[in-house]
Amino acid sequence: MNVSSQYPSKIVCLTEESVETLYLIGKQDLIKGVSAFVKRPVEAQKLPKVSFFTSSNYKKIIEIKPDLILGHSDIQKDIARDLIELGQSVFIANHRSIEGILQYIQMLSNLVDGKEEGQKLVQQCQTKIARAKELTKNLHRKPRIYFEEWDKPLISGIQWVSELIELCGGVNVFKHNSNKLLAKDRFIEHADIITANPDIIFACWCGKKVDIKSIKARASYEQINAIKNNRVYELAPEIFLQPGPAPLIAGLDILINYIQEFNDGVCNEST
Repeated sequence: MNVSSQYPSKIVCLTEESVETLYLIGKQDLIKGVSAFVKRPVEAQKLPKVSFFTSSNYKKIIEIKPDLILGHSDIQKDIARDLIELGQSVFIANHRSIEGILQYIQMLSNLVDGKEEGQKLVQQCQTKIARAKELTKNLHRKPRIYFEEWDKPLISGIQWVSELIELCGGVNVFKHNSNKLLAKDRFIEHADIITANPDIIFACWCGKKVDIKSIKARASYEQINAIKNNRVYELAPEIFLQPGPAPLIAGLDILINYIQEFNDGVCNEST
């Protein structure tokens, strides 16, 4: 048997994290179909679009004749079931933590005969994590942070986002919700946010642009420190809402900059 035939030669990616991982380990030629939401890397946007997050074009996927279809989370369970019934090989990852991201990178790399490349990418991510810890270990003050994943209904940040915030020296005000498996278990109310009184609000809405003005105009939000001090920011979902390399390679630096900027401001205010 040809060794190369033991590995997939045509892969369809229903979500973004598998696309970026395959590009970063030099296996992008295997990708034959992607999600319509794919943004990283830019080159991937030219690939055939065969799926949204909660629906897929089964006809297009079947025509590709993939060896493997990759997706993520329980939200895609119905797509996975339908494709399996159509005779396809489907792998749905369901990791929610930074540790899970690192394991996923290595596992996917192993699946496509890229073990060494995967190890290098994992090491790159681990280096970024160590750097974040070092840069933020002596912060003057740890800001209280609210991460909004969706606005109607209000959904607080998932586990890997909460861990990113903590790594960068912040305090996730809804950390207790972050490790809950389903998005509905992370629903919160406006009163919860007002009571939590975050110093910084990060909004990251998947599939639509954040309306910062509308957040600031919410009833009784004027008493929140983040609103008082104009610290409401939009974060890119393609970086923070995909459980792949992006939150670690790009996301950590973004959060560090905002948190250090907050600390500089606090120090200036106290002098």
